[in-house]
Amino acid sequence: MEAVLTLIIIALAFLLGACPFPVWIGYAVLHTDIRKYGDGNPGSMNVFRTGRVKWGIVALVIDLLKGMPAIFIARLLFSMPQPVLYLAALAAVAGHAYSPFLGFKGGKALAVFGGTLLALYQWDVLMVLAVILIIGALFFINDAWTVLISIAGALVYLLVTKAGVWEFVFISGVAVIFVLKQRPFLKEMQYPNGRLLSWIRSKNKTA
Repeated sequence: MEAVLTLIIIALAFLLGACPFPVWIGYAVLHTDIRKYGDGNPGSMNVFRTGRVKWGIVALVIDLLKGMPAIFIARLLFSMPQPVLYLAALAAVAGHAYSPFLGFKGGKALAVFGGTLLALYQWDVLMVLAVILIIGALFFINDAWTVLISIAGALVYLLVTKAGVWEFVFISGVAVIFVLKQRPFLKEMQYPNGRLLSWIRSKNKTA
C-alpha cells in the first residue's frame, strides 16, 4: 500500500509541476504565446517580458506554489519518509522541464525548484541559491549559466554543511535535469561579457 501511495504522490507532483500555468495565462489573459518572448521558455519570466508585470507576478507565484502540494500531502496527511518527499520534489521539477502538456518540452523550472525548497523547509539552501543567482546575473548575460552556477553553489553548500544524502541527491537531480534541458544555451558561454562588465565598459566609453 505504501508503494502505491508513493507512486500516486510522485505522479501528482509530476502532473502539477507539468501544468504550464504561465502559458495558459498568456493565452487566456494576454492573448499571446509567451514562448515568443525572451528565451522561448514557458516559464513566468516570459510573462514579465510581455510587459504585464501584474500577470508576471501571478505566474511566478503559481509556478512557486505548484511544487508544494504533493510534498505537503505526503508529509502532513500521510507522514511519509524523507525520501518520498524529495522524490516528489524532483518529480515536480521534472514535470515542469518535461511537460506532457507541451509535448514534453518545458523550461528551466527555477521557480518550481524554489517552491519545493520552501516546502522541504530548505530555506538556507534557497537563500544560497538566491544570493548566487543575483551575483551570477551581474557576470553572465546567459541566464542558463547563471542558474547552473547557482545550483552548483547550492551543492557545494550542502557538501560544506554535511547535509543529508537526500538533499544532495535531490539537488544533483535538479542539476542533471537542467543541464539536459539547457544544453543549447549552455554552449553559449558569454563570460566576461556579463551585465556588470558590459555596464562598466559602456561607462568607460562615454567617460
